[in-house]
Amino acid sequence: MAEAVIVVALLLVAVSATAAVAVRDPVRQSLVLAVLGVVLAVLFTVLQAPDVGLSQLAVGSALTPLLLLLTVRKVRRRGRRDEEGGP
Repeated sequence: MAEAVIVVALLLVAVSATAAVAVRDPVRQSLVLAVLGVVLAVLFTVLQAPDVGLSQLAVGSALTPLLLLLTVRKVRRRGRRDEEGGP
């Protein structure tokens, strides 16, 4: 039974990682990256590493996608401002 849960978790990791690479829009990519972080946290928990799973949950599914979204937002704002000719 435990092997089946591990296999399912690994398949979910493979699917979500492939989706993160395949998506081209940076906003959607960061959201898929958040899903990948949650799936990895589940995998680590299933593999009996709950401390690593909690760290992955905090960093991989919350902090990193948030920083990516903020960066994309700032770059897009700066691009619009440069097009308008502002300082």
